[in-house]
Amino acid sequence: MLYETMLERSKQLEKEIHSLRKQLKHYPQGKIICAKNGQRCKWYHSDGKNRTYIPKKHRSKAEQLAVKKYLTLQLAEYEKEKYATDLYLRHSSPDTSPSGQLLTAPYYQELLLPFFTPKENYFTEWMNEPYPRSKEYPEKLIHKTAGSYCVRSKSEALIDMLLRSYHLPFRYECLLELSGTPFYPDFTIRHPHTGKIIYWEHFGMMDDSSYNKNTYLKLQFYSSHGIIPGVNLITTFETKDHPLDAEFVRLLIQYYFLT
Repeated sequence: MLYETMLERSKQLEKEIHSLRKQLKHYPQGKIICAKNGQRCKWYHSDGKNRTYIPKKHRSKAEQLAVKKYLTLQLAEYEKEKYATDLYLRHSSPDTSPSGQLLTAPYYQELLLPFFTPKENYFTEWMNEPYPRSKEYPEKLIHKTAGSYCVRSKSEALIDMLLRSYHLPFRYECLLELSGTPFYPDFTIRHPHTGKIIYWEHFGMMDDSSYNKNTYLKLQFYSSHGIIPGVNLITTFETKDHPLDAEFVRLLIQYYFLT
């Protein structure tokens, strides 16, 4: 639906704007002015009142100011798009879909349900139907969940519990093939409004050097196949001294699926 697409774009723009503002704090004050001088170009540093010539030996300063100008223009573009996107969201609603309203209307529901399944019912069926799961190290599946199956760690059990508490449709260790290589992400989650798939990998032994190395190789492989941390891949990490925090998991769920 258009509403969900615009909502997702608004969140993405908010991240980009925040990142650009943070970057711009590290660049010099003022702006660059490029002036043509015959066949050559001269660089000047302007503070809004006066401008100072930048000699070629200080090229790095000119580059910094040029990058700052580019990022400033990019920021203005993103802010303009964010304003327009939020304006649409303020005057729209995820519940204004005429087809969705008809599907839940009392007099039409009985006639339409044999042919169309409400989204929430579809996700429930998706979550509960059989799917190929990991068969590796079954002896490590020792922590029972509310779904009457076992996971490999207390942290995974915590994530499972909180996903259920927010009624999110998900699968545990569901097969994902990437370039013919089988992977089993800890959690494969469907966004409750858009149906978009978001993966969640929890890395619970980051104080182990070999595990640490494999983690980064795995993330690199994911990224090369379009599964990007912070976009459609949630990642959490812990060590013996820094266990996974339940409130942090709750905030992640709210950010990715409920805002």
